[in-house]
Parts: sequence; structure tokens; C-alpha cells
Amino acid sequence: MRRFLPADFSFAPLMALVPGFMVLAAFAADKTVSVTEALLSAGVIALGAGWAGFKQSRAFPETVTKVDTTLASVILDALPDPVVLLDGRRRVLAANRAADELLGAGMQGRDISLILRQPEAQEALKKTVSGELPRADTDLVFETPVRRAYQLQVMGVARSEALSVRAVAALHEVTALKNTETMRADFVANVSHELRSPLSALSGFIETLQTSAQDDPEAQERFLGIMSGEAARMARLIDDLLSLSQIEVNEHIRPTLPVALGDLLHEVVDSVQVHVDQKGMSIVTDFPADMPDVPGNKDQLREVFQNLVDNAVKYGTPKSTVTIKVKAVETLVEVGTPGIEITVSDQSDGIAPEHLPRLTERFYRIDKGRSRLMGGTGLGLAIVKHIVNRHRGRLIVTSVMGQGSQFRVLLPCFDK
Repeated sequence: MRRFLPADFSFAPLMALVPGFMVLAAFAADKTVSVTEALLSAGVIALGAGWAGFKQSRAFPETVTKVDTTLASVILDALPDPVVLLDGRRRVLAANRAADELLGAGMQGRDISLILRQPEAQEALKKTVSGELPRADTDLVFETPVRRAYQLQVMGVARSEALSVRAVAALHEVTALKNTETMRADFVANVSHELRSPLSALSGFIETLQTSAQDDPEAQERFLGIMSGEAARMARLIDDLLSLSQIEVNEHIRPTLPVALGDLLHEVVDSVQVHVDQKGMSIVTDFPADMPDVPGNKDQLREVFQNLVDNAVKYGTPKSTVTIKVKAVETLVEVGTPGIEITVSDQSDGIAPEHLPRLTERFYRIDKGRSRLMGGTGLGLAIVKHIVNRHRGRLIVTSVMGQGSQFRVLLPCFDK
């Protein structure tokens, strides 16, 4: 019978009346009921009613809790920021969809301190839930899968205003703002350092052309050629810095559009063919016939492989071979989904082991003179690393001295 009744149906009121009527029936067995017997029966009925009311009052908060947290979840799902509702024991009563995506699904009923483990977050939650502070704010950083910065705002809820919720915790993302502030400082420091050398050279040549070389056409032609090269280098440097800044601002936003990786790699190979021919080199490609798409930004992915293939051609020995190989990967650790591995291999002098961990640092060069002679800015691999991070992938560099280097890029496949 129970399955045909509402979930919150209670037999308590009916059961409360049974003892009273049983007593009354016993007194009425001789067909007469005295005043004392009637009062006694009424007393038993009253006690039963009191018991039924107490039974219902204990069930009431549970029902209200269920209703108000369910309603809150529906409302909070419309908010873009992660929001979590907590009870007096700091357990999660409800969380919106954005919170599930950031902190993981299945939080309901768990202690929030097991989810937000940062000491500053736990201190803010403790003080607001206990009522010590009406509100507490603090900054948090999540390092994986990419570094993301949030401002945690915890607001206490007075006991008289709710039957279950004691605090509301909201996380507002400030990654772009933090990245912009950092990039402003880095941009000024890096530009002032890297531009000092070419600007000094230009200033010296201009002074020479205005004085001792003003009547020397041969020297003028030579100096102007050097000045043109230094100016072009400054232009490349500024372009790379602006590109890196733009990538870092949006690094926490994962691209979602499908990119045909096979077509993109063929375009990159075609673009470097002139330089390959000039050095008497060759490019060998090993692509599967059914190469899957990857979620990404096509222009940024082209920049990744253009940079890697350009470097392989620049630093490869004359008449050597550059190999581009693509293969499927069953599971990428970073995202837990199938992926694809693209390897660009060169035949060069190789890279010493002590340099490998620092290759993707800004302006880090193994041989500064050779890099600048080849037109490098020291930002190429830093750009590659940040683009790969944005695509939730991984860059792995290996090298053997005297044999060459391998640059492997692992990217998740597009989930159709």
C-alpha cells in the first residue's frame, strides 16, 4: 500500500486516535460512559495528538531542507560562477553546475574542507559558518589542468533566516585579470632588456653615419644593412611578445572547435619547403589515413607546428632529414581521453641535457649568438608551450647529442 501513497505521507495522526477510541470503547461496553471515563478517554486522545504533532515537527525540517536546497540548485545553475551552499557542519547541501565542473561532481553531503583544501579557504569557511564573521574573502589558485586564479567569497546566513543553509561560498574567476597584471610587468621588463641591445646598435650606427662614415658609400651600405636587420629583429620581438601575451590571457579557456590536423600539417610543410630546398634537406611525413580532428584554435596550432618545423630546418644539418610523425594515443593522462601525438624530429647537433628543462622559458637561448644570427627572439618555444597548455595537451622534448632532437606534442582528440 505504501507505494501508492505520497512519499511524505504519515500514519501518525491516525495511529494517535486508536488508543483513545479503544479506551472509550472499553468504557462503553456496558452502554454507559461516565464523565470521568469520558475525560479519561479525551486525555488519551489528547496525548496521542501531542505525539502525532511531535512526530510531524521532527519530519518538517527534513522536508523543508529538501525543498529549499533543490530549489536553490535550480536557481544557482543559471549563475556562471561556481556557488556552493553549506550547512552548519560545513557539509555541501547544494552546488550549481559551474561548481561541479570546477570542483568535481558528487559534492553533496561531503565536508567542504575535503574539497577546498587551501588553508586560507578553510579559515574563511570556518569563520563564516560559525558566525564569527558575516563575510570572508580570500584568493585561491588551482594549478591543474592549467593555472587558474579565483576569488573565494563566503557569506554567512543567520540561523533565523534559514532552516538548513548556514553559508554560501562563491568562486569568481580572476585568471584573466591576474594574467594581465603579470604580463604588463613582464612585458616592460622583457622589452626593456631585449630591445636595449638593438637600440644601442642602431644608435651607434646612426652616429657613425652622421660623422666618420658620412662620405663613405661602402660603409653606409654595410651599416644600413645591419640597421635593417636590427630593426627587423625588434619588429619580430614585439610581434612575438604580443602573441605570447594574447595567448596567456586566454590560456585558461579551452578551445572547442574541431581542427583538421592533417590539412594543417600539410600547410606547414608546404610553407617551409623553400628553406628545406635551400639547405638540401628533405621532409618525411608519416600520417595515418584516418587522422582524427582535435579541438582547438587553428591559427594557434599552426603557430605551434610552424615554429617546431622551422626550428628543425634552421638547426638541422645540411642535407639531413626532418621527420613529422603522427600516431594515436589511447589515453592522455591530462584529460583522460583518447589523444594524438605529433612528433617533429631533426638531425642536428642535439641539445645538452642541462638545457632541456629551460627550453620553454622566455628568452632562454642555448647559444645566444647563433640564435640571434638566425633571427630568433627566444620566445618561440615559450609560445608553443602556452598554446599546448591552452589546448590541454603536453609538450615533451628529448635529444641525443650528435644525433638530433625530438619535439612531441600530445593533444586530445575531438569528441564528436
